[in-house]
Amino acid sequence: ALGGRVGDSICEPEKVDLANSILEKARALGVEVHLPVDVVAANDFSNDAETRVMPANAIEKGWQGLDAGPETLEQFRNVILQSKTILWNGPVGVFEMEAFSKGTIEVGNAVVEATENGAFSLVGGGDSVAAVKQFGFQDKVSYVSTGGGAMLESLEGKTLPGIAAIMEEPKG
Repeated sequence: ALGGRVGDSICEPEKVDLANSILEKARALGVEVHLPVDVVAANDFSNDAETRVMPANAIEKGWQGLDAGPETLEQFRNVILQSKTILWNGPVGVFEMEAFSKGTIEVGNAVVEATENGAFSLVGGGDSVAAVKQFGFQDKVSYVSTGGGAMLESLEGKTLPGIAAIMEEPKG
């Protein structure tokens, strides 16, 4: 959405306009969006692939970004440690493969440290829950929700169908 090259990384061109509108809305509201500046790229979607750190906007053809790079992780850590409320929805890399799990582990460690320092941390969504369980963070954060999409819709202010049904007046 911001230009550059993503190599062979997964990309959804139909979402570029949406991404740009979100970034524009954030700018208009004075909200800073922290995006990756570097990635751990691999020449194959495999735990045994060759890896290189590349700028997030200059991933070479034949390579795909599979984890956050060291500069990105340092920036994310700094933001997380300054936060009083943390909503973590989605792992950072392909955490299921050891070679690309470092980003998720480092973000998890930062969330745990921030929580220990008094931040409220909410982890939501199936992949996020799997990651926090895999790396032992589930009892070190404030709350874990398996309903990632529903959690985001609720935070957006939408009434969820299950809540609507509970709130409905009895008939008769």
